[in-house]
Amino acid sequence: MMLPIHAVLDDLKSVIAGHPAVVLAAPPGAGKTTVVPLALLEAPWRGDGRILVLEPRRLAARAAAERMAATLGQATGEVVGYRTRLQSRIGPGTRIEVITEGVFTRMILDDPGLDGVACVIFDEFHERSLDADLGLALARDSQAVLRDDLKILVMSATLDIAGISRLLADPDGAPAAVIEAEGRAFPVETLYLGRNPVERIEDATARACLTALADQPGSVLAFLPGQGEIHRTAQRIAERLRDPSVDVVPLYGAMEKAAQDRAIEPAPPGRRKVVLATSVAETSLTIEGVRVVIDSGVSRVPRFEPASGLTRLVTVRVSRSSAEQRRGRAGRTQPGVCYRLWDEEATRGLVPHQRPEILEADLTGLALDLARWGARSTDGLALLDAPPRGALAEARAVLTRLGALDETGALTAHGQRLTRMPLTPRLAHLVAVAADAGDALLGARIAAVLSEPGLGGNDTDLRDRLRGFERDRSPRAADARKLADRWARAAGRGTVATGDAVEVGTLLAEAFPERIARARGKPGEVLLASGRRAFIDATDPLAAEAWLAVADLGGGDARDRIRLAAPVDVGTLEGRFTIEDRLTREPSGRMVMRRIRRLGAVVVDERITGTPDRAAVTAALRDEAGQADVASLPWGERSGALRARLAFLGTLDEGWPDMSEAGLSASRETWLWPLLEDVQSLSSLADGALEQGLRALVPWDQQRALDDLAPVRLTTPLGSAAIDYAAEGGPRVDIRVQELFGVTIHPTVGGGRVPLTLALLSPARRPLQMTKDLPGFWQGSWKDVRSDMRGRYPRHPWPENPVEADPTNRVKPRSR
Repeated sequence: MMLPIHAVLDDLKSVIAGHPAVVLAAPPGAGKTTVVPLALLEAPWRGDGRILVLEPRRLAARAAAERMAATLGQATGEVVGYRTRLQSRIGPGTRIEVITEGVFTRMILDDPGLDGVACVIFDEFHERSLDADLGLALARDSQAVLRDDLKILVMSATLDIAGISRLLADPDGAPAAVIEAEGRAFPVETLYLGRNPVERIEDATARACLTALADQPGSVLAFLPGQGEIHRTAQRIAERLRDPSVDVVPLYGAMEKAAQDRAIEPAPPGRRKVVLATSVAETSLTIEGVRVVIDSGVSRVPRFEPASGLTRLVTVRVSRSSAEQRRGRAGRTQPGVCYRLWDEEATRGLVPHQRPEILEADLTGLALDLARWGARSTDGLALLDAPPRGALAEARAVLTRLGALDETGALTAHGQRLTRMPLTPRLAHLVAVAADAGDALLGARIAAVLSEPGLGGNDTDLRDRLRGFERDRSPRAADARKLADRWARAAGRGTVATGDAVEVGTLLAEAFPERIARARGKPGEVLLASGRRAFIDATDPLAAEAWLAVADLGGGDARDRIRLAAPVDVGTLEGRFTIEDRLTREPSGRMVMRRIRRLGAVVVDERITGTPDRAAVTAALRDEAGQADVASLPWGERSGALRARLAFLGTLDEGWPDMSEAGLSASRETWLWPLLEDVQSLSSLADGALEQGLRALVPWDQQRALDDLAPVRLTTPLGSAAIDYAAEGGPRVDIRVQELFGVTIHPTVGGGRVPLTLALLSPARRPLQMTKDLPGFWQGSWKDVRSDMRGRYPRHPWPENPVEADPTNRVKPRSR
């Protein structure tokens, strides 16, 4: 059968023969995955070398290998084979190996020269997994240094082709050659069903599937975010479906091979099927007979949170490119229909592409791989996107805590040991620790359960999951047990039968020390060493445990649900405790020394160790004051007023001490430290002491200028009035208007440069008017004020000409 890719095969073979790196742009349905590797088998440059085809998922790798083997009339394991973490079908005559991207990363790290490999094909590179990005960078590095005869072919449907071409430029700077193929897309009608925000996604999808079955011929492929939604949607369809000729089948990565095959293979004659799939079916796979796609419009992607050390699965809206990939599945073999569970205008709001995994993922594995490669940074590596510096630095800090890197960032002997196991660094460390304790197999089987979703059941207690894993006789479980055996041997201490050598919880604590949790509050509530709160159902037996080692958490805004954990004996955690001697105050006010043992944010225990001496109290108060805000000190009227006066003078002239929060914090040792020699707490600092402390910041030759330029009080004809230097708008005096009768010059401060704001008050001390021009007030507004006030306060003087009147604070005498 002729496919669109056949039209460019001659050009592709010609170009790749003369170039080390080539980019093939081919949309979904062009046939690139299964046609191109077979077309390159007879290329003279291949010799007897193998062609490696990298796929982002195990299911796609196996399906592609089986399709190519069938094209040759062979079984997998002959000329065409495949290799994933759980399965391998490779023989001595295999020349095309379809492998997952993670397998390739391990392969090139073990053998940087890729001995016996002629070509590496990166299929579906637009998905931008972390392993694909790193694999391409390492392959390009190997090509430049060790293997100038190695061919690299990057195949993509929706990637920025120009960007990848520049990334793979020749040494002279010429971009890599690009071959473009047309797609084979039958017309697809797009129908928008809208989205009810309160309707569950499984209900909307089930309803759309039933509508499609009633209105359209052919089989249906529905995209859902995860396994849970798939099973709930299947249940809802089963409750309402009345057509016995329709089969409803799930499709996701954690299924058994036989179940996956049932989903992919064509429906039997006279029958139709509804395939409920995750994004695993977006690319590489062609499900025969599908002409209807139901797109829920969401997917589930991992997001790493450096602050918590957790990778969470987050449900997000699909990108435009993913939506088009899904839509294209309906037109692979015939004209089709795509139902979208959103409104048409919402399509414009979709992001063009999902963010590359290297920008979102836990980078501990990347950091360990780079260290093994001998790279202290990503500079010089062919990466489309550099990893975030902060996330990479945190990843290296984690590896240093695990003992995998030394203080210079170089790989240690323990780190080299971890690289022998194709696991995340934390899980590899867990297996190594278990091996050192004499139970490598237990550690390896814990790693298998933690890295393979659903293995061993769904119990919250990891010990129950391990027992379920042992009882499971499915092919997937058998493959996982074989894999665990290999990890145990790779740990370097031999395979030891599981027993009582080490506790499950102790091993979890080794891998995830920040997730050690202590019970607190209500039953089932815990505090993690990281400081985050979490919970487990109060009816779960683990809720009765005082300490837990947590393996998996479900996301929440304020706290997380514990999905997988095991009890841990606090006695085995002694080496992780930090000891802190702290001066504390008893409710009685007495200062005591307490010794506190901590595990991160969790207090293990504390006890009083004695009464501190004066030096210890002063040191503790200095430490407390050094961490507290200046504003939290017990400022009183005198100290607050002096601070405001000095701040005012600082706005007029240079040389006055800085009264801002930052300025006072910086000068604490000069003005505050001496005040702490005789007190038991910051709150007991006297107002007068704080005032004297501030005066210590004023040089002796400025002390007199302080009182001249910023006097505490304004002298009035009848006495004086306090000046508020902290008032909004500048220094202010609140004063009854009668007390200023006869005053013809407006009062000032700052050596005559700043007029005071006079808040003129009624006899009852209620505001009348604010002025910075008292003579102007007498000549202007006084007339209106007098007219209004005479009626309200008839016993007080309200002269027509206040400038000529005597000041007073008394009422007029009564007439006799």
